[in-house]
Amino acid sequence: MKKIIIAIFLLCSGLMSAQMYNPVKWKTSVEKISDQEYLLKVQAEIQSGWHLYGQYIEEGGPSKTAFTFNNPNKNFDLIGKTTEEKGHEVVDKIFDMKIKYFEGKALFTQKIKFNAAPISKVIASVDFMVCDDSNCLPPTTEELTFKIPSEKKAASAEETPIVKEDSVVSEEKTIVQTEEKVQGAVPDSPKKTESRGLLTIFILAFLSGFAALLTPCVFPMIPMTVSFFTKQSKSKAAGIRNALIYGFSIIIIYVLLGSIVTAVFGADSLNALSTNVWFNVVFFILLVVFAVSFLGAFEIMLPNSLANKVDSQADRGGLIGIFFMALALAIVSFSCTGPIVGTLLVEAASKGGIAPIVGMLGFSFAIALPFSLFAAFPGWLNALPKSGGWLNTVKVVLGFLELALAFKFLSNADLVLQLHWLEREVFLAIWIAVFGALAFYLFGKLTLPHDSPLNHISVGRLSFGLIVMSFVIYLIPGLWGAPLKLISGFPPPMHYSESPNGLGVSSNSEVKKEGSLPEGAAYGPHNIITFHDYDSGMEFAKKAGKPVLLDFTGFACVNCRKMEELVWSDPKVLGVLNNDVVLISLYVDDKKELPENEQYVSETTGKKIKTIGNKWSDLQIKTYKANAQPFYVIVDHKSENLTEPSAYNPDIEEYYNWLQSGIKNFKK
Repeated sequence: MKKIIIAIFLLCSGLMSAQMYNPVKWKTSVEKISDQEYLLKVQAEIQSGWHLYGQYIEEGGPSKTAFTFNNPNKNFDLIGKTTEEKGHEVVDKIFDMKIKYFEGKALFTQKIKFNAAPISKVIASVDFMVCDDSNCLPPTTEELTFKIPSEKKAASAEETPIVKEDSVVSEEKTIVQTEEKVQGAVPDSPKKTESRGLLTIFILAFLSGFAALLTPCVFPMIPMTVSFFTKQSKSKAAGIRNALIYGFSIIIIYVLLGSIVTAVFGADSLNALSTNVWFNVVFFILLVVFAVSFLGAFEIMLPNSLANKVDSQADRGGLIGIFFMALALAIVSFSCTGPIVGTLLVEAASKGGIAPIVGMLGFSFAIALPFSLFAAFPGWLNALPKSGGWLNTVKVVLGFLELALAFKFLSNADLVLQLHWLEREVFLAIWIAVFGALAFYLFGKLTLPHDSPLNHISVGRLSFGLIVMSFVIYLIPGLWGAPLKLISGFPPPMHYSESPNGLGVSSNSEVKKEGSLPEGAAYGPHNIITFHDYDSGMEFAKKAGKPVLLDFTGFACVNCRKMEELVWSDPKVLGVLNNDVVLISLYVDDKKELPENEQYVSETTGKKIKTIGNKWSDLQIKTYKANAQPFYVIVDHKSENLTEPSAYNPDIEEYYNWLQSGIKNFKK
């Protein structure tokens, strides 16, 4: 019975890791402009969690979407380029370039003009590539058919889809639509990335709100405000109720601010703005101003007249009075909370959608919570530390952190423009200087304008100083090529560097291993000996007496590069790949054409296999019933699986154990 359960579990695991994906549906429609001119429309419906790349991506990036219109008889002319919607633009750290992609839906249009009488249909094809958080599918080609409406159809303004050739199409339609049905598509999955992103924003905002509590503008207000509610209320219950309303008012005020930012810029445009060069530069300047303010150069304050007007309204009493008390707190404490709120809104804007609202919810919740709790339990006030110079220390620490974060936005702008002004070494040098100065400040070696005299260092301050100094020491090897995985995503990528291969190494040829390469092999990621041909790699594995690691990958596969950079670089994993297996990397998007006599029609998909990439993709589909990359299989010399296949898995320990499992089974 135990063996049966294990077998069922392995079967289910295999089915889960080896799925056939087809997450894009293509629909076509035609809009008549004049007797000779028509607008061809292509609608891509993209399953939740997947994204489709745009048409205009530089060479060296992921495979872009490309349309080809068959016109052998020159029946029509293309007018202009194929247009596409706005989509999302990000600076991809893996490919080191600006990349555009679409989620949910994408509309492409092409205007054509017939040279004579319009023909009944136009045939086209689309080449495209889609990815999600853990998979990238190989570049795929789909045929598109555009039914040109006849004069009779032009008499009506209704639209009817055509789903198959044998469907009955009404003769009274102006726009005819064709839908290609998708076979074997997986069910929609929730947008895990978006959920995780919003949760992260909320948590960071909550911690930022807690930090704002410990500033000179907010912390002294806690006992004053709680004391006011407990003294003015007729009963303890009334005091608690009023304090809760006060806290809820604080949340409303800040959430309203986040809502205004979202409404003004638009939920979808915030992300596009955040990837714009000039907005990144503006964000950089704003954060530097906020940081300098926190460091004591000046204070950012709202007009006193506004504070006085709001404060006068707080005397009205009742719910309105409590609300204006909360608004007065927000205005009076603006010199401390303003830079934090501004930084949060800038960071949230880079996520787009409702992130600014979520950020303000987390921030205001952290601000409001202590007022409500201390009103309910006034005795806790005695446990609060007294106000003093330590509050200014909190402001200064936040100033250093904002200054470090500012250079992330300047780095984004530099990456997009490819100016190479802020390369990895320069960025790290700036961070080392900023955090080094923070460490010296915490140790009392630096003083700033509003600091109180420091006769001794508390244990807490010393401990925090040691943590910051340890971080500085951790950063230093990055100047010589260390990966610095703890801050992955903040500095520019490894190759955007003065010394991409490490200090003193000018080219890949200088990091090659001693000895000659086996025939048919090349140096792959981290200079692992890699075969790009199945037969050559298998033959070498037999001679070497090692199992084979099949790596179904792609030149434009983002998640493949993530695995290579984050997992394969681990010393344990790298040791296995170098010494215990023979790596065969099969690129499913290799565009080199096969010799004519090696081209064939796939028994699985029915498509013609013309390129090397087609061949490896067909092998993966036929053998493993999977078409997503990265996809890893450990096999013996008879091409039999030694363990269940593995897909994208950023857990280093799990991936290492999976490799060891296959090697162990090979030795049995």
